[in-house]
Parts: sequence; structure tokens; C-alpha cells
Amino acid sequence: MFDACVLGVDPGIASLGLAAVCRRARRPHLLWSQTLRTSSRQPEELRLKEIYGGVTDAIARHGAASVAVERVAWNRNVSSGMHVARATGVVLLAAANAGLQIAEYGPLEVKMAITGVGNAGKRQVHEALTRAHGLRDVPAQPDAADAVAVAVCHLTQARLRHEAERAVAR
Repeated sequence: MFDACVLGVDPGIASLGLAAVCRRARRPHLLWSQTLRTSSRQPEELRLKEIYGGVTDAIARHGAASVAVERVAWNRNVSSGMHVARATGVVLLAAANAGLQIAEYGPLEVKMAITGVGNAGKRQVHEALTRAHGLRDVPAQPDAADAVAVAVCHLTQARLRHEAERAVAR
């Protein structure tokens, strides 16, 4: 009924957060998290290839049923945004090649789902993952912790969508 395992992704070219989260007894359970780092000394295409390999490996290793990605938030630094957008494209390609469903969530949407507050800081998100959602071993590394939050957001949204569809069908 719900995703057995979702791979949460906080995209980036220099560091990309990954987290596998599943639902057990109606609660999220963190299976694994990692920050994949690429070297700025490498050409961008090799960095993107490394990201593709890391995402593909994570999908296979953890049996992900879907992939949830934090949507790129464009700011003043367009060049940086383009690199993140390219990394996001590689993540989407890896998920599509695996035949998985893909969902994207904006940063405010993730924060609202996790903390109930759209302008929550990283510390508040980390604390909510631990206290409100009952997760253990939430990583201290920000990119990996953000990936956990994206995955939990997806599990929450999938449950709400399912309940709404059931209510409409009645």
C-alpha cells in the first residue's frame, strides 16, 4: 500500500545527501544515510557520473520503491543552481532507469511536513526527525539529514494522498 522504502535525496554537485527510509508499524525507520562527495578537481561530467553510480547503487542496495528529491531552490547564484539542477537531472535519470516513481518536494514543503513550520532551521528539522518522528541515528551531516527529511516528507505525503483517495472513493 505504501512505499516499502523510499530513497530521499538532497541534491548537490559537491555533496549529495542520500537516505533510505521505510515505514515500520506506521512509523518511519531510517535504514541508511550517506553524503556522497565529489571532487571539484574532476570535470563536471565525471562528478555527475559518480553521482549516477551512487544513486543507482543506493536504489539497488536498499530496494527503494520510490525516490523523493528536494526541488532546486533558485537563488542569486545561478551558476551554483545550474550545477545542482544537473545533479538533480542525474538523480531523476537513475530513478527512471530503475523504473521507480519519483516525487519532488520544495524546501518549505519538506520543513512543513517535518516540523510544521515552513521557515524551520536545520537544527529544528533534525530535532523534529528525532523527537516527533521517532527516528534514531539521524546523521549530523546536513546533506544526509536533509535527505532523511525529504524521505520522511514523502512517506507522510504518500500516506495523506492515499487516505484522501480512500475518502473520495467512499
